[in-house]
Amino acid sequence: MLRRNIRLRREYLYRKSLEGKERLLYEKKRKIREALEEGKPIPTELRNEEAALRKEIDLEDDQTAVPRSHIDDEYAYASEKDPKILLTTSRNPSAPLTQFVKELKIVFPNAQRMNRGGQVISEIIETCRSHDFTDVIWCTSIVVTRHDIKDKKSMGTMSEAYPHLILDNFSTKLGERTANILKHLFPVPKPDSKRIITFANQSDYISFRHHVYEKPGGPKSIELKEVGPRFELRLYQIKLGTVDQNEAQNEWVIRPYMNTAKKRKVLGD
Repeated sequence: MLRRNIRLRREYLYRKSLEGKERLLYEKKRKIREALEEGKPIPTELRNEEAALRKEIDLEDDQTAVPRSHIDDEYAYASEKDPKILLTTSRNPSAPLTQFVKELKIVFPNAQRMNRGGQVISEIIETCRSHDFTDVIWCTSIVVTRHDIKDKKSMGTMSEAYPHLILDNFSTKLGERTANILKHLFPVPKPDSKRIITFANQSDYISFRHHVYEKPGGPKSIELKEVGPRFELRLYQIKLGTVDQNEAQNEWVIRPYMNTAKKRKVLGD
C-alpha cells in the first residue's frame, strides 16, 4: 500500500508539473485557430511550429481542445461509478451526534457508518483506500436531527431514493469548486425521484435542508415537506490530497482574520 501511495503521489506531481506546459501549448493553438478563423496571418513567433500545431488541432474535438486541470482528475470517472462514502465522528461522540450520523447514512446514498474508536486519521484513510471509498465525512457539529423537527409525526419513513440537488449562490470560482465537490457526493437521481436536498450559501455559511415533495392537487400543485436533518456547513480547507497527507498542497484554506478590515464573501454574492 505504501508503494502504491508513493506511485500515486509521483503521478500527481508529474501531472501538476505538466499543467504550465499544456497551458502554453493551448495558448499557441488558440492563436493559430483565431488567425485561421479570422483570415489573418499566423503570428510570426509561431510560424516554425505551425505545421505541427495544425496537425494537433485537426485531431481535437470539444472534449480535448481545452486542457484539463489536475484538480478535475478526482471526478474523472464520476459518470461511471457512484460515490461510496464513509461516515465517522470525532472520538467519544455525544448521543445526538451518534444519532445524526445514523441519519446521514440515509441522506447520502451508498454511505457506510464506522465507529471511530481509537483509530487515528491515517488508519481511517488507509481503510478507505483498501475498500474503494471515494469520500470520507467527519461529523463534529451540533445539528437539528429529524426527531427535533416540529412536524416529525407527518414525516414517515425517510426516502432512500437518490435525491435531486439544489445548489444556491455558489457564484464565485471557489463557490463553483465547492459546489462541484458537494455535487459529487451524490449519484445521479431518477427523473421521478421526489426527494430534494438543498445546499444554500449565505455569507459563506452553507445551509443543508432536506425535503420530499408531493402533488396533492395535481401536477401544478406541489407541496414541500421538510424531513431533516438540518445543519450548517462552513468551508474550512480544500486540500490536493487526502487529509492524512501533511505534504499535500492546500488549494484553499480559511484564514479567520483575513476579513477583519472588510467583510468579503468568497463562495457567492
